[in-house]
This record gives sequence, C-alpha cells and structure tokens, in this order.
Amino acid sequence: MKKITIGDVAKHANVSKSTVSQYLNKRYEYMSERTRERVAASIEELDYRPNIVARSLKQKSTFTIGVIVANILHSFSTQIIRAIENKFHEQGFHIIVCNADDEPDKEKDYIEMLMAKQVDGIIIFPTGGNVSLYEQMKKSAFPIVFMDRTIEDIAIETVVLDNDRAAQLAIDQFVENGYRKIAIVTTSIIRNISPRLERIQGYKNALERHQIQVNPAYIKTAEPDMLYQSLEELFVSEEPPQAILAANDIVLMEVLKYIKKHDMKIPEDIAVIGIDEVPFASFYTPSLTTISQPTIEMAHLAVKLLTNQINKEETGKPSVYRLQPTLIQRGSC
Repeated sequence: MKKITIGDVAKHANVSKSTVSQYLNKRYEYMSERTRERVAASIEELDYRPNIVARSLKQKSTFTIGVIVANILHSFSTQIIRAIENKFHEQGFHIIVCNADDEPDKEKDYIEMLMAKQVDGIIIFPTGGNVSLYEQMKKSAFPIVFMDRTIEDIAIETVVLDNDRAAQLAIDQFVENGYRKIAIVTTSIIRNISPRLERIQGYKNALERHQIQVNPAYIKTAEPDMLYQSLEELFVSEEPPQAILAANDIVLMEVLKYIKKHDMKIPEDIAVIGIDEVPFASFYTPSLTTISQPTIEMAHLAVKLLTNQINKEETGKPSVYRLQPTLIQRGSC
C-alpha cells in the first residue's frame, strides 16, 4: 500500500506543499478558511499521517517535553502536569511524564532516558540528589526548568511558591481565631527538600511575629507511613495542640484519618488548615480551610521559561520566581 505523502495531499487539495506544511504546523495566518477546509478534507480522505521522524530531523526538534515529578501522588503535581500539558499542546508539543518517587536514582534514570530520546527540554520537580547531573545539563545549555523546589548554588530557572508566605497566612488565620498552641506536620526533611524547610521556617517566623514561643514538640516531620505515629505523639502529650497546619496534601489526608479514627471534631477539638488545595476541601464536613497554590500560573510560567530556552531567546541570569499563595477560608478553622 502506497504511503501518502505531503505532496499527495497538496495535489489532492490543489494547493502547494508549503500550504499543507503551514496547515500541519497550525500556521493559518495567510490561509483562507476555504483552503483550510480543503486541506483538512484531503488529509482525512487520503488518511495522511505526518512523518514525525522526518519532521523532527528537518526542524531539529522532537516537539516533545519531559516532565519529571518528585511524587505524582501530590494533588499539586497532577494539577501542574495538567496545566503544563494543556499549554504545550497549544504549541504542538507532546509531554512525557515520569514519576521519580522522591528517589534520586530513579530521577537520574529518567533524566538520562529523556535526553536519550532527544526531548526538547525538561521540567523537573528536583529531588536534589543529582546536583552534578543538573550542572552538566546547564553547562551543555540543555533547556531545563525546576518546579516547586530550589537547589542551592545552581543557576537554573525555578518556579516555586512563596512558602514563607503560605505558612504565615495559615498562622495568621489560626491566631485571629484565638488559637495559640499550633503544630505543623510535614513529610520528611531528611534530604532538605526546600518547600518543607521553608514552610517550617515560615511557621516559626509567623509565630514569633505574633509573640508566640516556638515549641519544638509541635514541629513534626516524618515519612508518610510514620505520620500516624507523629500525630499520636502530638495528641498524647501533656499539652496537645489546639490547631494543626498540614504542610502538604499527603499530610492533610493523614491528619483527617487520625481525627476520624479518634472521633475528634473539627474545629471544636482541633482546628486544621492544609497547604495545597484538594478536590474534596469544599464538600468535606466541615469544609476545609486551605492555602492554595497558583498552579496554572506556575505551570504557564514554567512553560514560558522553558520555551524561551528552547528558542534560544536571551533571558539573562536565571531567577527563582516565587508566586503568591491564597488563603481559602472555610469551616475547619
């Protein structure tokens, strides 16, 4: 069976090959609606399928982007991925999503695999465990953007939340509602993952601004499977907290499970605020006060920064962009 070419489509539609090429690349500016319809009809009738490999060789691009998330279980990660995919799809790019599970070795394997596939660029939620590899990518001018996490002493464009501000919004809300014994619970900080450390520091700073002494016993960090034990330690202490700041959505889930198991009431027995908006926050009983990240804005900025690098546009010195969180007041505080 003969393979249909762009020339066959052009002949069938009675247009030039360059017109068909412009149509395939969604460049419709100098093309009438009638011409577009004619080319589309010919493509469908002839069942033409573009040769992606030939296109890649000609334009020196695979029109593919890699996205490596640290942990795809976070609702923030899935929201960011969706927004990145939508934005790149508008530009004719596909994305390959990889989940590193917060494991540096797995992240390294994915980076090397994506580069072997000659993706045009990578957006990474970095584990922080592959500094030399990040530096090599930067040195070779490979397009790369970090999302959600900063890595010290590496000049790579980075898009993150203003985590200090996120914690401050939560503490301000707790204090305004009369709570002073406030705990913060987050996932492990063993590898110095920046948003977790920044949220803890923001928590401390906010308490000090309100002239509330920081109680180290109210700061809990643990791997997800050990969070229940950390919560148990908080609530069996002589002075259990009146309020908990769940520093991410995974922690929030564990906090809610613990509260339900022990027949506690929100906010009568314990007030709760979570950093990261979750899909069930508005219809949980009571509805959950959260600190929302501007996921679409963050994703679009990351796409813009990566696209600038791919197009070799002058961007100046790489920066860390800190976007602002929003307090969504509901019934849990």
